[in-house]
Amino acid sequence: MTTIGFIGSGRIGGALAHLAVAAGHDIVLSNSRGQQSLQETVALLGSRARAATPAEAAAAGDVVVVTIPVRAYRQVPVDRLRGRIVIDTLNYDPERQGAVPEIEASGTPPHLLLQAHLPDAQVVKAFSTVFFKHLPQLTRPPGAPDRSAVPIAGDHPTAKTAVAALIDSLGFDAYDAGPLAESRRFAPGTPAQLAYLDPDGMFAAPARPASAADLAALLDKANRP
Repeated sequence: MTTIGFIGSGRIGGALAHLAVAAGHDIVLSNSRGQQSLQETVALLGSRARAATPAEAAAAGDVVVVTIPVRAYRQVPVDRLRGRIVIDTLNYDPERQGAVPEIEASGTPPHLLLQAHLPDAQVVKAFSTVFFKHLPQLTRPPGAPDRSAVPIAGDHPTAKTAVAALIDSLGFDAYDAGPLAESRRFAPGTPAQLAYLDPDGMFAAPARPASAADLAALLDKANRP
């Protein structure tokens, strides 16, 4: 099994941590508020979980999940993540969250920010399209007819293979959307970003499964004028 380090342990991080422990992985949680703030979560997750600093979580993980507010991306420790596989769940949605001047002025497309910050890490975009409450609702065993696919994108084939295997263990299929730049096709404002939402109830409704074929069609819409 894999050891997963979490830089950020909020809604998405917490939901993924629960799925990871249920799948038999070891996890190392961290956040910006300190290890003491994570003790209740660690106790709930059990012996496979422990709290640490962000630098310790980065060093401990075979795979490291970065799941923090995108405005805080520069706080992710660079040195500890050289050569590491990093899952980037970050989204930048200025219409909903407000613009971040630093990001607006950076000249780097938001979906490439974390890789630009971590030039020596192997960044794979994943789990940036699923509402945190929907993660446990969508998990299915391999081969289930209503198993959902999660789009991933990255520039490192071996890292994508490792992330796809991890995603499979958590109860999803991985759909390879291509290089990291192609994660623009499932960024905020695209049809694929809404893949698992019921149009009538949106975030308040139960999750709607989306297959690899469903995702392929939604991702293709991002290429159209």
